[in-house]
Amino acid sequence: MKAMILAAGLGTRLRPLTDDRPKALVEVGGRTMLEITLARLRACDVREVIINVHHFANMVVDYLKANSNFGMRIDISREEVLLDTGGGLKKAAHFFLESSADIERPFLLHNVDVVSTIDLERMVQFHEDNGALATLAVQLRQTSRYLLFNERLQLCGRRSGPDQDEEIVRASGQDETAAQRKEALAFTGIHVISPRLLGMMMEEGAFSIITSYLRLAARGEKILAFRADGYYWRDLGRPENVRQAEQDLEQKILP
Repeated sequence: MKAMILAAGLGTRLRPLTDDRPKALVEVGGRTMLEITLARLRACDVREVIINVHHFANMVVDYLKANSNFGMRIDISREEVLLDTGGGLKKAAHFFLESSADIERPFLLHNVDVVSTIDLERMVQFHEDNGALATLAVQLRQTSRYLLFNERLQLCGRRSGPDQDEEIVRASGQDETAAQRKEALAFTGIHVISPRLLGMMMEEGAFSIITSYLRLAARGEKILAFRADGYYWRDLGRPENVRQAEQDLEQKILP
């Protein structure tokens, strides 16, 4: 199986830890975020990975070379201009379309600055069992931005903050009552994606993949929620979050 790690961001929320390095190389308990993410992917039989880079890009390349790519095939997608999640994946699409076999296999998309115990193999199986175009790991917790899902776990909108206006999308044929039954969930930054999505991304330049998901959900495509409420998850986007993750490691909350 293949995967992409999103690691191109400037890591501004992590300053001063990112003043002299990319966020991918910030350490958590003596291991870099990139090493932790690669280990998680390798544990679920991912052997080929593409990583997008921008901020201190050469440091990432040199780090991987010094560690023999951690025994994996690793390609680099350099972004001269930051492309956000959707634009970054679109630029790297060729990696997932190298052979006819690739087109049949889902792949993982994983933020470098999150750490979790989410069962990735179970998530991939859920994705395949449901014939989804994309599957998003989500949790019931507070966040600054929510995704909205109906009772069939289908993406149907988004909301910024707990009391903000909602952007709702309705698939053709969906009745009004079904559209009203929705749950606001927090996205973890972990996706399983079918390669056929890549040919459906009409957006250009820098754009969020959520924009593509919402447009495709309105067309009736299956953009599904994988409920990950029972798993450990932490955003590593701020220094205090890194310190908390290190404490979790010491207390064996995080393996």
